[in-house]
Amino acid sequence: MSTPSRERILDGALELIRSGGTISLASTARQVGLTKPGVMYHFPTKEALMLALVDRVMDGWDAQMAARLCAPPEQVPVAERLRAYLDWCLSGEVDETDLVMLTDQRLRATLKERWSARVAPWLTLPEDLPVERRSRLLAVRLIADGVWFADAAGVFAPDPAERARVRAVADALLAD
Repeated sequence: MSTPSRERILDGALELIRSGGTISLASTARQVGLTKPGVMYHFPTKEALMLALVDRVMDGWDAQMAARLCAPPEQVPVAERLRAYLDWCLSGEVDETDLVMLTDQRLRATLKERWSARVAPWLTLPEDLPVERRSRLLAVRLIADGVWFADAAGVFAPDPAERARVRAVADALLAD
């Protein structure tokens, strides 16, 4: 169930990440002007808060990538899902919050597990693909991953001309 307070807490926690702050129940409460028990009403533990942040970020990804498809993701071929992922990664619409699964060393395994489960429907390649096709699709995914990480980390992000050239390479790999 989504409530205005719950959404405000998630927004505030993401803003903490964006500004380089440390996420805790107390720091999140301060960020949004609530008491720690007020935050704990919605998120009883830091783990619950962090998992909700992963879900919030992935909900955004899902919506943005699904908007690039002509049908629901589960009804389109894997190459089209990867193209939507590539397009989104090349869009430059990412920031530090997209790295939420890496923000807490103690919870990193749990957060990465949730992240992997949420992104798997977009990126998992069928086992029965011919090796050459599978390798090409994997290369596209890794290209997209690299651009996404560069943008999210703010390190060596490609400029618009480089993005266009990267897209051309990826499009060639996606061609049948």
